Amino acid sequence: MAEPTTVHVPLGERAYDILIGNGLIDNAGALLKAKFPGRRFGIVTDTEVAIAQLPRLTASLDAAEVSYATGVLPNGESTKSFARLGEVVEAILAARLERGDLIIALGGGVIGDLAGFAAAIARRGMDFVQVPTSLLAQVDSSVGGKTGINSPHGKNLIGAFHQPKLVLADLDALHTLPPRQLAAGYAEVVKYGLIDDEPFYFWLEDNRREIFAGNAALRAEMVARCCAAKTRFVLADEKETGVRALLNLGHTFGHALESATGYSDRLLHGEGVAIGMVLAHGFSAKLGLAPSQDTGRIAQHLSAAGLPTHLNDIPGELPDTDYLMNAIAQDKKVVRGALTFILTRGIGQAFIEKNVDPAAVHAYLEEVRAIR
Repeated sequence: MAEPTTVHVPLGERAYDILIGNGLIDNAGALLKAKFPGRRFGIVTDTEVAIAQLPRLTASLDAAEVSYATGVLPNGESTKSFARLGEVVEAILAARLERGDLIIALGGGVIGDLAGFAAAIARRGMDFVQVPTSLLAQVDSSVGGKTGINSPHGKNLIGAFHQPKLVLADLDALHTLPPRQLAAGYAEVVKYGLIDDEPFYFWLEDNRREIFAGNAALRAEMVARCCAAKTRFVLADEKETGVRALLNLGHTFGHALESATGYSDRLLHGEGVAIGMVLAHGFSAKLGLAPSQDTGRIAQHLSAAGLPTHLNDIPGELPDTDYLMNAIAQDKKVVRGALTFILTRGIGQAFIEKNVDPAAVHAYLEEVRAIR
């Protein structure tokens, strides 16, 4: 195995490394045994990842003579529920995993969020390792310690901040992703450029084709740059009381659309973020804050990557604008009922805007919905 790229997250006693490279799952047993000697592990994964990646992980654990138990959950956003969380916690207890043992989250963002939350509450707190197998999870959700589940009232409204002990981002796992899943993860990649790194956004425009074609060096650089950016925000604002909220660019609109589609395969999280980022830039332009041409440029880039960029791209009927506004009002960034949005003054110039006028948002959404 070639030496992986390491991004360090220096959080004092809770510091950890993000390893990025090829073959990390195949070598996970030796890595985990060396780093966590004498520990047992509880693997949490889903039905699709269990086919593509679980045999690689268990083979490596067996070769290292490491003890483990395995739990497999249904694939999909609906798994992030109280019911599935309860199943995982009870399985951890039934397997007699002790507080000093570790949970391994093997999967995409859903599994990482759910397994991390289970680790945060089982036996009043267990350590866990993220083994993200989707692009979205490798560049975003596996880093930073945000864990949780969804509520009928909104996405990720129930959870805890619980940092992993290690992240193993195996680039080989990306080869097994369906094109739609790879594109969904790419939306979160683009987000980092749009927030505060214009050169990275231009780099993505220049290299998108080769990245999607599987260029290993470009993929490694892309994931490492995203993890370094995420780490920078986590260090500045671990509990998301300030600047870390910038990482939610496009998410306020996107989460509302996910709610409107029932957290189903009609709209993947990254697809909602893609539409949300276009909406955020369009709304910023409508308010006279950003150049209007940026919205079209971003939409073209995301569309070329296979992502939806307009409400009309979502299959099926959407609830009315009042429903979307109600979902937006449940966003985690709402403070004392006031809407907070991540807006922008241009590519790489995102900022936090508090007390956004709901009437202006409603009118903008109505205007967008009228476009066919």
